[in-house]
This record gives sequence, C-alpha cells and structure tokens, in this order.
Amino acid sequence: MAADLQLSPVVESHQAQVGPPPMYQVVLLNDDYTPMDFVIMILQKFFAKTDEEATHIMLRVHHEGRGTCGVFSRDIASTKVSQVVRCARASQHPLQCIMETV
Repeated sequence: MAADLQLSPVVESHQAQVGPPPMYQVVLLNDDYTPMDFVIMILQKFFAKTDEEATHIMLRVHHEGRGTCGVFSRDIASTKVSQVVRCARASQHPLQCIMETV
C-alpha cells in the first residue's frame, strides 16, 4: 500500500564559489590642454603617488596617450574617477579619467 512507500526529500548541497571581486584600473587620458603640473597634483592627491611615481605616470600619459593610476574594486575606482573629473572641471581643465576592467 501507499503507507509502505517512504519518500525522503532529496537535498543537494552546493557550496557557492566566491572569488575575489572584479578589479578595475583607473586611467588618465592625454589632452593638449591640461598642464603637466596639474596631472602630477591629481596623482599625488587622489592616488597617493610620490613625486617620482606621479611624474612617471604623467610622462606616460603625455607620451603614450594614457597612464594607469592604480587598480581598485569597482566602487573605489568609480569614486576616484568622479573625484578626478570633478577636480579637473573645478580647475577648468579637460582632463579625462576612466575606469576599465583588468
């Protein structure tokens, strides 16, 4: 009879695979108007670069058209991009800053 059948629920356990969050690089783009000293100031103020590191990145932006400021999680990268663009616009410079997945 039906009482003789014992049904047991099947429970499958899947352990979620959690990896590190995706990382984003923050990149400054070259333009013909933003002064080099301003770019160095941005790198020191928002990315805690030394004078030497900031100068190296600024020269890369100038000669190669772009320079990576750092690699961060999405929220931090987005915040840094906003801070740089806001500061540049407040100083009336067209400096562009973007974030790209690594």
